[in-house]
Amino acid sequence: METQERKPGLFETVRKEMQLRNYSDKTIKAYESNIRNFVRYFRPRHPRELTDQDIREYLIYLLQEKQYPGTTVNQVYNALRLLYVDLYGRPLAMSGLPRPQKERKLPDVLSEEELMQLFGIVRNLKHRVMLMLAYASGLRVSELVAVRIEDVDSQRGLIHIRGAKGKKDRYTILPDSMKPILHHYWQDYRLGASGWLFPGAHPGNHLSTRSIQEVLEDALDKAGIVKPVSMHTLRHSFATHMLERGTDLRFIQELLGHQSPKTTQIYTHVSSNSLAKLKSPIDFLGSNNATPLLVQKK
Repeated sequence: METQERKPGLFETVRKEMQLRNYSDKTIKAYESNIRNFVRYFRPRHPRELTDQDIREYLIYLLQEKQYPGTTVNQVYNALRLLYVDLYGRPLAMSGLPRPQKERKLPDVLSEEELMQLFGIVRNLKHRVMLMLAYASGLRVSELVAVRIEDVDSQRGLIHIRGAKGKKDRYTILPDSMKPILHHYWQDYRLGASGWLFPGAHPGNHLSTRSIQEVLEDALDKAGIVKPVSMHTLRHSFATHMLERGTDLRFIQELLGHQSPKTTQIYTHVSSNSLAKLKSPIDFLGSNNATPLLVQKK
């Protein structure tokens, strides 16, 4: 008796489609989660039964009732586009839907003094080196934990970042000042010629992103730094300080691995060179005689 071949379910089909498109594991996980939430919201109705108006109302629900930011809803939009346009062949389901506008938020940046304070307060050598390298080379936290010893080229002063965002490789700088610190760490932890630069507790695994984020949170608390800081803030600080010291924006774009120069241009809005050194019109009132007015006693 022949057994009937099992048809793949919705989420299995979606997952295979994204794998064929070579989406990153992170994107696959996010899209699958978004589609699961969408299906759960309309259950027991099947997604094929839903109308264009249903999809529109769901996105409005996320924006207005759930108060999701525009970037999150845009990701949901992309996941639903994959489902309806690419899998179901229903381009009309998405063509009339406007995309939510993205919020234009400027990144928080640590000053050089705050960075020195932060690094100095971390006593564990491995953790201190990780925080310093994230800033020194402008690494994403996912890139930082995945650095391998054989990808660190001390002679050329480069780090080979493999399979970064968008599954693209790139090189970033390894500053001269970091070389002796890294060598001391390498010796102290008795690392070999290959393998993870920052191994985790379990053999064969690197340190988790959450572990180093918790280290940063603890250090910020001890240092009394109250800015909203994450590991990505170290990358923002790297780019901003590079720009302030005269590095061409195109080189910063390459080091960060940004696909579009528009992404890198945001750092021109937070650079102290472009903002703090500008003169206000009040500085020129009455040949600078405004100052005594501001400090005179009643």
